[in-house]
Amino acid sequence: MLSDFETQLLSVMMMVIMLGMGASLTFKDFAISLRKPTGIAIGLVTTYLLTPIVGVTLATVLQLPPAYAVGLILMACLPGGTTSNIFNYFSKGVLSLSLLMTIVSTLFAVVLVPLTLGFFSQGIEGEWRIPPENVARVLFVLLVPTLIGMLLRKWNANVGAVIEMIGGLLGVVVILFLVVSWVPRNYGLLLSTPWQIYFAAIGLGVFGFGVGYAFARVVRQDKRRARTIALETGIQNGPLGVLIVLLTFKGEQQQAVLLIPVLYSLFIVLTSSALTVWFRRITAGEEQARENAKVGALGKA
Repeated sequence: MLSDFETQLLSVMMMVIMLGMGASLTFKDFAISLRKPTGIAIGLVTTYLLTPIVGVTLATVLQLPPAYAVGLILMACLPGGTTSNIFNYFSKGVLSLSLLMTIVSTLFAVVLVPLTLGFFSQGIEGEWRIPPENVARVLFVLLVPTLIGMLLRKWNANVGAVIEMIGGLLGVVVILFLVVSWVPRNYGLLLSTPWQIYFAAIGLGVFGFGVGYAFARVVRQDKRRARTIALETGIQNGPLGVLIVLLTFKGEQQQAVLLIPVLYSLFIVLTSSALTVWFRRITAGEEQARENAKVGALGKA
């Protein structure tokens, strides 16, 4: 499904993406995040509870075979990344909240992703099981470029900002690269793939958006913050999921498990882009309404 060259290129790209992730963080962010328990709680609940529940529910309702179910649940248990920050930026979301949720999910990923994956994939055993320790090792290795990015940001803020932008954009580029190189080569596979697989791959993001927004409103976040949380909840780190599968499985087994992570990565760009345009229009309308209200109040005065 992916050539050796594409696999190696993806590994290098993931290093750069995590370098950009680290460059988006400062050591002060950790202290600030500890003083904002609401943001921490939202980040942990949406990333490591709500989204995995969405994944398991889809796998159960659609009665996916173990090969596809494990790929779906893996994607549901992964944190977001700088890609979600980019979409929140263009949607006029609350960027500080988006970054905080990214910080929280990244900080706890090494511990919580293996635990979450192990818990929610209990029914999947044998050859299709992804050993949580494998995931922990991959995430631990990826912490190295993250820490380097943080140090670069501390050394020079301008350099850090450039690396952050490159890392975030590269997350989108990786997915677009998969579209350009992978889709034409696997056209026959896409035509023969059952609708349930497409529904699961697309639904993880779409239902994640809905669950994230609903949860945010339940915990009394305003609509703009709720839209930010929705994007953060629905957007998972697709390239990371693909990399974990590539390093865990071989041969035909790898091809089967890889299908949903790849399809998710392809479609999340489309669904996130559509939602970003819609959210941006809503926010712009709210801002215009507030401006009109101010002008009206000044006129009456």
